[in-house]
This record gives sequence, C-alpha cells and structure tokens, in this order.
Amino acid sequence: MNNKLKQLNKKIIKCRKCPRLINFVKKISTEKRRQNINETYWGRPVPGFGDSNSKLIILGLAPAAHGGTRTGRAFTGDKSGDFLFDCLFKAKFSNQSNSSDLKDGLKVKNTYITNIIKCVPPGDKPLIDEIERCSLFLNNEILNLKKLKIILTLGKIAFDNCIKFYKKKYVFNKKLKFIHGKKYILPDGKILFCSYHPSPRNVNTGLLNKSKMIKVLNSIKNYL
Repeated sequence: MNNKLKQLNKKIIKCRKCPRLINFVKKISTEKRRQNINETYWGRPVPGFGDSNSKLIILGLAPAAHGGTRTGRAFTGDKSGDFLFDCLFKAKFSNQSNSSDLKDGLKVKNTYITNIIKCVPPGDKPLIDEIERCSLFLNNEILNLKKLKIILTLGKIAFDNCIKFYKKKYVFNKKLKFIHGKKYILPDGKILFCSYHPSPRNVNTGLLNKSKMIKVLNSIKNYL
C-alpha cells in the first residue's frame, strides 16, 4: 500500500466526527457477541485495504457489527466476507478463500476493498450527514488509486451513494438503475458494476449465489 493510502487509513481510524456511530461501535465492542466474548474488538472505524495499484475497487455499505468492527478489516470475520472471498479466490482476485482476521495471510490481487461508511451504523442505516462526512474518505481513496478503472458496488445502497458521490463532482443527469450484473460508464471514464450484496439474507433467499457473483467478477476481468 502506498504512503498516501497509509496516511489516509490512519486518519480514518482516528476519525470521531460522527458521535452516533462512534458510540454504537463502542457499545458493540464492549457488549460483544457470545461466541466472541473473550476477543478484543477492533472497535474503531474500519479502513480500506488491498493493492494500491489496483484497477478495481469493491464498495460495500459499512463494516459488519461483529465482522469488520471486531476484526478491523472490511468483509472479515462474517458470513458476507466468507461468501465474498470464496468468490474472489475462485475468480483469482485473492490468494485464499477465507478472510478471518488481520493475521490470516490474505492478499488481494489488483483489488482494493472498502465501505461507503467506515463505522457500522445502528440497523445498518447511516444518516445522510454521516454518509456526507465519510464521502471525503471515499473521495481520497479513489484519488489515490491512480490506476483505478472499475468500481464494483455491493448492494443498492452502496450503488446509490456511489452515484450521489459522482453527481457532486460532475454534471451527471443520467438516471442509472441498480440491476445485478449491469455496468455503466461514469463521467470520468471509470466503469461501474452492480452486484447484490453478499448478505446472509440475499444468499439464503437465493437472490445471490456464488455463480452469479463469480460471473460478475469474471466480467470485470475483461476490462482490467
């Protein structure tokens, strides 16, 4: 990871601009979940991670309460992460199929993974002003990924907020609809791909399966 991204991640970890989110993160990290009761939770904003020369950024909504908030890494230590990294491994974007903790040896290839919001919000519903504050971090992540070509949004909320982010920066009147597997050309030439979020609900209801996710990832490879 380059120095600018390292410095940005330090700022993310130290951020305390959203009291509601910080208090919720502290509550989760103190009360814990029964099966993790003896663990020390990360308990801070969760920065992005991956290859600073990446041509692909994967955007989720927020860290999971007992995933990233516990482990300190996005999509790590929860069922959504288990699903995502098995697919990334099969599509050759990572060196292993699991993402359990910061010391698990995981390395992603040509990929940077982050969230729109760096702290878990109550009910997975961030407020507009919280998204606004965090958008500064997303802006700097995108700016510092100099070779970035593709944005993959996981879920409609991440998709909608990515569009809002671009509308602030560019004259952008197109109405883009969230459709799994769909791709759009953004005003700066980057390609936006859509995927359902790999949440347990989407997986258990059959809305998303590994074949569908791997198909999107393989499509992305054609543009890298």
